[in-house]
Amino acid sequence: MEKVFLFIIVAAGLCSGSSYVKRQYHFVYDWKSWTDALSYCRERYTDLATIENMEDVKILQSMADSSKMNYAQYKNRTWIGMYGDINGWRWSMPDTDFYKNNEATFRNWEPGQPDNWLGNEHCAKLHETGLWNNDRCGSKFNAICSDVTGLNVTFVFINNFMTWTEAQSYCRAHHTDLASVRNMSENQRVTEVLPAGQSAWIGLFRDSWKWTDGSNSTFRNWNPGQPDLSTGSKVCAAGLFPSGAWEDWNCDRKTAFICYRAPTYKQVVRLRLEKNSLDLNDDDVMDAMLKQLKQTLKDQGVAGDLALSWRKQPEGEVFHKDEEGNKETKPSV
Repeated sequence: MEKVFLFIIVAAGLCSGSSYVKRQYHFVYDWKSWTDALSYCRERYTDLATIENMEDVKILQSMADSSKMNYAQYKNRTWIGMYGDINGWRWSMPDTDFYKNNEATFRNWEPGQPDNWLGNEHCAKLHETGLWNNDRCGSKFNAICSDVTGLNVTFVFINNFMTWTEAQSYCRAHHTDLASVRNMSENQRVTEVLPAGQSAWIGLFRDSWKWTDGSNSTFRNWNPGQPDLSTGSKVCAAGLFPSGAWEDWNCDRKTAFICYRAPTYKQVVRLRLEKNSLDLNDDDVMDAMLKQLKQTLKDQGVAGDLALSWRKQPEGEVFHKDEEGNKETKPSV
């Protein structure tokens, strides 16, 4: 059966290379909170709007009807599908095998931290006390890098004032990464390399803005000075028109919103399979091949709901022998 699956993988590569189909955006000019807008979009469309590039922004600019957004206070604003959790933090070193037993969630904040003062403190630094606090990523401090071999780590103090991003680049160029601290024992060790009276960047940062549909798009189009909310556990993003730039708001505010509908399309792919001992028209064999093909498509980045089926030939069977004795079929996607 390995040869059958090999050819399915080849065909999957052909499918995943097909052209990208744009989302279909829909403005809804009803007043709703962000949460209610999300429910509305998921019931009637696909989701709140995900915006992946400036081309999407220009499409929305051309569609927006400002005359229908003339309500007081929130004039010309619309919810989009981006939200943020100000308590969402993660480490610069992304290797999940490095963190065991919830070690990626270890924190040793000072009392009252993190506070995201003025909505602009997204990076963590270590004090000589061993406690952490958040600070502006553009501030300059020394840094602590890590040298990692397997699960073993050595911490290195860098006596050079840098922004958090500069410190990350330096550590990745000369060591493994900015320091991850997995438990209290490591927190003690990393504190020991910090000179008295000093503070230093560690690898913890907040990048919690997410899309409701799970998109991993990193495109951002914030208005100058945004995002700026510093209180509340959850904030949501709204588009400002006609500029198309974004602002962060309390999610309970009520305004218009943008939904999108995911495009649906069918693609027919012909498979040519090598001769083997399997009965390719057996229901179990065909089901197994469809499952393998669907998983392969997902692994290769084909998003959305995939509905796969076999197309029967005029004689009623899915597979038939070609003139060279091989077998072929056409699955519909």
